[in-house]
Amino acid sequence: MYPNIIQHKDTIKQALTKIDELAGQTLFIVDENDKMIGTLTDGDIRRGLLNGANLDSPVEEFMSKKFKFLIQHEFSSGLIKELKKTNIVYVPLLSSNHTIIDVINLDKLESILPLEAIIMAGGKGTRLKPLTLKTPKPLLKIGDKPIIEYNIDRLIKNGVKKIYISVNYLKEQIKEYFGDGSNKGISIEYIEEEIITGTLGSATYIDNFSTKDILVMNSDLLTDIDFEHLYETYLNHNAEMAIATVPYKVNIPYGIVETKNAKVVSLKEKPTYTYYSNAGIYIINAACIKEIPQKAFYNATDLIEKLINNNRKVVSFPILNYWLDIGKPLDFEKAQEDIKHLKL
Repeated sequence: MYPNIIQHKDTIKQALTKIDELAGQTLFIVDENDKMIGTLTDGDIRRGLLNGANLDSPVEEFMSKKFKFLIQHEFSSGLIKELKKTNIVYVPLLSSNHTIIDVINLDKLESILPLEAIIMAGGKGTRLKPLTLKTPKPLLKIGDKPIIEYNIDRLIKNGVKKIYISVNYLKEQIKEYFGDGSNKGISIEYIEEEIITGTLGSATYIDNFSTKDILVMNSDLLTDIDFEHLYETYLNHNAEMAIATVPYKVNIPYGIVETKNAKVVSLKEKPTYTYYSNAGIYIINAACIKEIPQKAFYNATDLIEKLINNNRKVVSFPILNYWLDIGKPLDFEKAQEDIKHLKL
């Protein structure tokens, strides 16, 4: 049981002791079925005492029955930001029947997304040799911690509590470093590929996801992408898949002549064209994973093409924040400088 929780029949004296131990934090009141029914602050207690209560009075007599809470696997855009504006620090996360699943510290969260995540971390990092001869690329340090840990910590800040890591090359090092995730307050499971399965094939090793949608990303990215905005875009378009993309500008140093049947129809002087490249981050309806060949080589791009060819909705989410794919030595060097100025 969380220290903030107290039974509805407990006394003011017991509540005061708890509040003192928790340095003034709000208490959450539950009934005999562990259903949350109210909150209690030291201000509520003072008002109760002024109205005739005594130290042996049960807390249910003067608890607040109007309180803020979150429901597991439900998403409301900007909700965390709104709660922070009210100066609430701790808020209960409730099940559908209003039992307390967790107590959330809002100071440590940017959002609560109803997603499980898969991080692809099985590659050999060949282009970064000799750095990757004895260390898997995801564990190469950028600044003071490994590349993959930045991504895990940002997922945690967005309320993701279950992460699968697909491992292969030097996998024991990754498993030893993160363990089961309990030291970070989450659950981590490892997908140990029997064969090389591309950027999405390892997802088929998971029998069932507990969320309707999943986030899939490469482990070797350094980014401050707005995960909540990505998820909102996916939901608002009622898509089956969202692809995070990176704007890529091409400057043509010449005048471009456009023609139709040899007739010149326009002239563009040194134009700039913007294209969007795949950023290696996706949100996918979990049902789509069932359509992938089981435990076989399969890339995320294969699923994208399949959905598009079947006229199913795939949407793009341009990353306007920082993004870097650490694939080559120059990328690694750039990341070492950039991390000094990033807040990840």
